[in-house]
Amino acid sequence: MGKTSYTSAALALLLTAMLAAGCAAGGGAPSDARQQVVHVFSARHYGIDRELYDAFERESGLRVVETKGTAEELIARLREEGAAAGADLLIAVDGGVLVDAGEAGVLQPIDSPLLERQVPGRLRDADSGWIGLTTRARIIVYAADRVEEGAIAGYADLADPRWRGKVLARSSTSLYNESLLASFIAGQGADRAAAWAEGVASNLARPPEGGDRSQALAVYRGEGDVAIMNTYYLGQMLASGDSEEARAAALLGIVFPDQDSGGTHVNISGAGLVRDAPNAEGAIRLLEFLTAPEAQAQLSGGSMEYPVHPEAELPELLAEWGEFDAQPFDARALSRYRQLAAELFARADWP
Repeated sequence: MGKTSYTSAALALLLTAMLAAGCAAGGGAPSDARQQVVHVFSARHYGIDRELYDAFERESGLRVVETKGTAEELIARLREEGAAAGADLLIAVDGGVLVDAGEAGVLQPIDSPLLERQVPGRLRDADSGWIGLTTRARIIVYAADRVEEGAIAGYADLADPRWRGKVLARSSTSLYNESLLASFIAGQGADRAAAWAEGVASNLARPPEGGDRSQALAVYRGEGDVAIMNTYYLGQMLASGDSEEARAAALLGIVFPDQDSGGTHVNISGAGLVRDAPNAEGAIRLLEFLTAPEAQAQLSGGSMEYPVHPEAELPELLAEWGEFDAQPFDARALSRYRQLAAELFARADWP
């Protein structure tokens, strides 16, 4: 009887010790496992991104998990959930939005000498916690068979009454258009920006519908003669397997506006390091990978955006378009004046 009691007591102690050890190990396991994952909150939707994440996984041994949504939705989650969101990086398609994220307190500074070498200073703000990954220009395209080359040189021309009923553009609520007008407010003042918005609104060929590709297709179909669009959409159309898209794009003339007066508006897709990132080290490794020349060339070739690394090879199409003078990029101004831009669009009756 005494021996049985002793054995039972010993087993109980052993079981307790095993449970305690298991709890301790279990408590540490999620943390260890989390260091093998980089969780990306992304507002982008290009297959090339996933291809590069897969390449990073093979090289680093880390796993990249994506959560998709609009930047506004993702920033709201980061604010509301904090560390519980489990995100390491926030990727957005507008520099002003990344400034918004920093001001919302959901980003942390990025400490990486390699990123400082790979990304030009004008396209990053390490103290605020974000860097550019790609750039793009907002250009003017026109029907090459109906519009004489040189008839349009700048954004201001789109507000000229001679183009009444011939201009195609997407909605004023488009972030791309809001940032464009915000850049005009920053560079030219609110009055001139308002006059431009009113002039273009008066010249619209139809109420805005669809995205940038839709405007290009509408020019091709004769619904208007000129349109505003981002460079990468035109590049994607030219490389498209859709025969109508490719044919339409091939018949468009291209203008990089304001080459003699301030430069063409540019913006970025970029990434911010989340304040509560469980794996900040892995996230920075991913950013370093994505901004290296080889990955930049692949990213540019797959999306038709411009690389941020100055030594990255351009796709043949972008190289053929040649160099252009860009408007100074000021992400803080895009953030600061976006709301005013929306108000000016509303006053101009730009739908």
